[in-house]
Amino acid sequence: MKTYNYSELSKSDIQKLVQRNVDPAEEIRGVVEGVIENVRTNGDKALLDYAAKFDKVALKSLAIEKQELNELASTLLPEQKQALQTAYNNIYKFHSAQLKPEDKVETMPGVTCWRELRPIEKVGLYIPGGTAVLPSTFLMLGIPAKIAGCHEIVVCSPPQKDGKVNAYIAYVAQLLGIEKLYLVGGAQAIAAMAYGTESITKVDKIFGPGNQYVTKAKTIIQSTTNTAIDMPAGPSEVLVIADDSAIPAFVAADLLAQAEHGADSQSVLVTTSQEIGNQTIAELEKQLPALPRFAIARKAIDNSYIVLVNNLDEAMAFSNAYAPEHLILSTADWQNITGNIINAGSVFLGNLTPESAGDYASGTNHTLPTSAFARSYSGVSVDSFVKKITFQHITPEGLKNIGPTVEILAELEGLQAHRNAVTIRLNKK
Repeated sequence: MKTYNYSELSKSDIQKLVQRNVDPAEEIRGVVEGVIENVRTNGDKALLDYAAKFDKVALKSLAIEKQELNELASTLLPEQKQALQTAYNNIYKFHSAQLKPEDKVETMPGVTCWRELRPIEKVGLYIPGGTAVLPSTFLMLGIPAKIAGCHEIVVCSPPQKDGKVNAYIAYVAQLLGIEKLYLVGGAQAIAAMAYGTESITKVDKIFGPGNQYVTKAKTIIQSTTNTAIDMPAGPSEVLVIADDSAIPAFVAADLLAQAEHGADSQSVLVTTSQEIGNQTIAELEKQLPALPRFAIARKAIDNSYIVLVNNLDEAMAFSNAYAPEHLILSTADWQNITGNIINAGSVFLGNLTPESAGDYASGTNHTLPTSAFARSYSGVSVDSFVKKITFQHITPEGLKNIGPTVEILAELEGLQAHRNAVTIRLNKK
């Protein structure tokens, strides 16, 4: 990992350093646009062709139904089922607290306004399954969708080599009460849910992380169709802020936990201590060889770096510029700096709070904005699966109170029909 000294970096240097997952030559866009058009034109046939091309599987059907899902789920060990159930319970408990009715507000006598929640009717969940199968993502997306009350939940996940889904995914489907999954991955899955095919229903909003091709497909879909997306959630990333109270072995483990997601993941260490930086590098070299996904993690670490700062204020300034998906405060002083966090997807406080706890079972959602989109996006929540509709009701007293104001403002804007809609009511005997 290369080390940079924060005090020696210009604003433009920092801007270049925090930039990631760019596609300057538009190569990814070109490929994805071709995939989207193929799926839009050829539907299921295109999806079956892509399964053969990318997943190396000759599928007879795109769907895997309830009975087969149950058979797959039954192969799990009791302790595996219990771990998934515990994660389900914690995630459900945290997210169920987000569904709260709002109070009605009387803005002036006789004028009452309020908002009510309505679920998004049809949602699509993309569950990655490339270099790693992620039942945790299924929980993170499926639970808030169920709590919100979405009427139809379409789930797409790449087929395994045997033409089925992983047994863990099947068991999560059981927990969520979802009886059908579609064996579709990549940008083609996003296109299928955005446009619909003979088998797959067109949805109103698409959720789920993925590689740069999936992320690009989501951004193209959002700008060219009436299907919304949760956020541009691309390759995973973590930024760790560490001072002298940090434990290098823990810091290295956290950096590697993100690095093993994919070669295009990024792990950044921002530290006030050159010694902590050196010890962390030593720990990385010690822990890396023991990882089954060593080659992937090695590439990601080679794409990562260390920033040496003078104090925690500088560390937080760099973090806010980077706007990390995951922010870990490996410091005993974390309570004094959390108020300075402006841009981050999810935050992990202290030396005993690993990011992997949030990835799996603490309860918070792990579907988070990456590539600096934490500057403007939140992570997935129940709010992501609902619409908030405003209501207002005006009584005779309220009309008398608010009417003259509306008449004047409408006249100021030259919209006479707007004024008349109030005047005709005020003049009615």
